[in-house]
Amino acid sequence: QVQPVESGGGLVQAGGSLRLSCAASGRAFSSYWMGWFRQAPGKEREFVAAISRNGGTTYYSDSVKGRFTISRDNAKNTVYLQMNNLKPEDTAVYYCALTSSTWESAEYWGQGTQVTVSS
Repeated sequence: QVQPVESGGGLVQAGGSLRLSCAASGRAFSSYWMGWFRQAPGKEREFVAAISRNGGTTYYSDSVKGRFTISRDNAKNTVYLQMNNLKPEDTAVYYCALTSSTWESAEYWGQGTQVTVSS
């Protein structure tokens, strides 16, 4: 069993930075792709970024490309999301997920951490 727990959310002004962390308990962490998703009030959950098992491949949504960086430390069972130049439209609850196949069938989801960007 793997239980991801997000941290690092908070309130920041536009143009500021935050670093989210997701620590996953349990073994076999490195066997999963890790991803970050977000959900703003009244909107559907959307993909933000993903990283492969060994960290060699990353993907980003167009809305965060060039501003956000995903990374992972398999020795610490942790994935990170460095968010720079934050915009008010980045305000959302951010979730991390682990999958061994597709995101539609992701096995584990965290409870989420709130990120609020003020203008």
